[in-house]
Amino acid sequence: MALRSLGVVNRFFRRKGGAFTLKLLWFALSVFVFCEFLIYYIVIIQCHWPQLKGQSPRAAGQKMDLVLKAMFLADPHLLGEINGHWLDKLRREWQMERAFQTALWFLQPEIVFILGDVFDEGKWSSLQAWSDDVRRFQKMFRHPAQTELIVIVGNHDIGFHYEMTAFKLERFSKVFNSSERLITRKGINFVLVNSVALEGDGCMICKNAETKLMELSHKLNCSLQEQNQNRKRCHDVDRLPSSAPILLQHYPLYRRSDSKCTGEDSAPLEEKNDLFRERYDVVSQEASQKLLWWFRPRLILSGHTHSACEVLHNGRVSEISVPSFSWRNRNNPSFIMGSITSSNFSLYKCFLPCENTIITIYCTAGVVLVVSTLAHFLPFASLFHFVQHLITKYKAL
Repeated sequence: MALRSLGVVNRFFRRKGGAFTLKLLWFALSVFVFCEFLIYYIVIIQCHWPQLKGQSPRAAGQKMDLVLKAMFLADPHLLGEINGHWLDKLRREWQMERAFQTALWFLQPEIVFILGDVFDEGKWSSLQAWSDDVRRFQKMFRHPAQTELIVIVGNHDIGFHYEMTAFKLERFSKVFNSSERLITRKGINFVLVNSVALEGDGCMICKNAETKLMELSHKLNCSLQEQNQNRKRCHDVDRLPSSAPILLQHYPLYRRSDSKCTGEDSAPLEEKNDLFRERYDVVSQEASQKLLWWFRPRLILSGHTHSACEVLHNGRVSEISVPSFSWRNRNNPSFIMGSITSSNFSLYKCFLPCENTIITIYCTAGVVLVVSTLAHFLPFASLFHFVQHLITKYKAL
């Protein structure tokens, strides 16, 4: 009789322990789903397409077909086979994929621009490593047919000027069709610049880049002028929409430092006064003035620094440095959303979940799991003495 009673008690505690284990597993799974899926929706759903300046909501609704919804991000830095630890690679790529796919699903941009440094090791990767990197990129940044993806070349994709070769540039261009070119969407002219080639030393790649940019400049200037002006000089030029262009490039135009940059995602205080090196951190002064003179842009967007900054060139041309899209480069990545027409634009920054927030949630959940387990399997008195012992030991330290 006593043995039978003992068996009943054991079955009761096993059943109770099994139910408790299921609750713990359910809690852990819920935290995982929240941190790896739901948090991206909760954060990105707060972002919205900006309204054009000086436009009423009613007028905005009537002219929505004339507004281009463009998304700009920079410096994903997909890790390669040399410097990329497999766990770091897995984690960062999962974060960027979830963020990008969630943004596409909710915001539905018409066009997405990536402002260079798609890869971290494109400058020295082998053919096999390059193919693997491209395959992973295409999986992470897959997009529906109605969304166009345009990629600008960066120094980590083909190397700095002293590492850049025609082979690396051709390899990149073959995948992304990225070179000095002009694309027009909804009457808006975008000029894509290979800023790595703006060295000014007369190298063959640099010469070709400058020649192509000058041709694009001539084409745009002819389109911006009245029909009766310079008719002879522009008679053989295909007309483009009469709209000042938007420059897209990897290196920012010349600025001394990030000392005047503000915002929560600007450079850290200890780095703000570091002087930038021309042709390495920023485009040279000479090349910067050439671009401003050739194109007279209304807006410039760049990457490379991994931090946010807004600069006004010549007192009228705004340049936005877009922070890195990778959590490996910063705790609070973001991207830019733009509502753009042929004569107007408005920008909005959409932040992604902070790395600190996700780590805090996981750590808190871990503490809850440990305390719940101890409270369940240890008698109250034992648990009290255990906690008291920990506190005493901590105070002794």
